[in-house]
Amino acid sequence: DDNRHAGLPDEFVLYQNYPNPFNPETVIRFNLPVAAHTILKVYDVTGNEVQTLTNGLTEAGLHTVIFNAKTLPSGIYFYRLSSGDFSSVRKLIVLK
Repeated sequence: DDNRHAGLPDEFVLYQNYPNPFNPETVIRFNLPVAAHTILKVYDVTGNEVQTLTNGLTEAGLHTVIFNAKTLPSGIYFYRLSSGDFSSVRKLIVLK
């Protein structure tokens, strides 16, 4: 597998954010084995989009995004990564 030799991930992974719960910032990390149009968005519990963190062509590799929730009320939110045919959702908690 050529990706292993290049140090690139061999699968899509959306990691749990850290720290969680958080205030006001948290780190979201994800792996892309190939370059692809990638969308990372945060939603509230009713499914309303509250912020777009990434939307565009993203290179293969490990990516780190800082999410600042200083304008959001405390509560449970979800973040969704969509890249190519891959999609994954995880929960995060804003605690003020």
